[in-house]
Amino acid sequence: GHFGHIELARPVFHPGFIIKVKKILECICVNCGKLKADISDPNFADKIRHVRDPKARMAVVWAHCKTKMLCEPDEPKEDGEGDNGAGDEPKKGHGGCGHVQPLIRKEALKLFVQYKRPKDEDEEVKSLQPDKRAISPLEVYTTFKKMLDSDLHLLGLSDEYARPEWMILTVLPVPPPPVRPSIAVDGGAMRSEDDLTYKLGDIIKANANVRRCEGEGAPAHVVAEFEQLLQ
Repeated sequence: GHFGHIELARPVFHPGFIIKVKKILECICVNCGKLKADISDPNFADKIRHVRDPKARMAVVWAHCKTKMLCEPDEPKEDGEGDNGAGDEPKKGHGGCGHVQPLIRKEALKLFVQYKRPKDEDEEVKSLQPDKRAISPLEVYTTFKKMLDSDLHLLGLSDEYARPEWMILTVLPVPPPPVRPSIAVDGGAMRSEDDLTYKLGDIIKANANVRRCEGEGAPAHVVAEFEQLLQ
């Protein structure tokens, strides 16, 4: 038998990769997908110059980037590099992408972004933007797609074999029946399906529900509920 697949209505996090996804998110700008560190920073360049092993390099880059709370706009560069975040909706008057970076928190199979508040922010702005919100796999997926190949190599990832957006499930492989055989119950009159088959059935149902809700234009929280079920 051949493997089949289920195309998911919404991307979901892969439980095996969610920690890696969180680490990559902490290294890049959540707005424009650019690496928060820059090779032109001598301190950073020096740190990664001697690290050949991709895994070790990722650890070094991560340690350097996770404390940065701002995607620094490029001032000296005039060739339009700094404004690759301008295509997104402007976030309270950004020059280029000077987007404030959140802390990423993981709870079970969900990721949350948490912004630190400036002390002098007025009450109106405070009520507009919540402190902590869940970030959907779809948002993470789109941010990862914006990443440049050069940044991937710095992170120790490969644009050919390990693009970060592939760590988020958009299509679920379905194993053929020999992998999940049905078993005979009580002398063979009844067949009981394998647990995996039931689970796949549940996934298909949840998937159909998300699709149906989107098609009917159901409110976002209803779609989100089914999306959680799918996850």
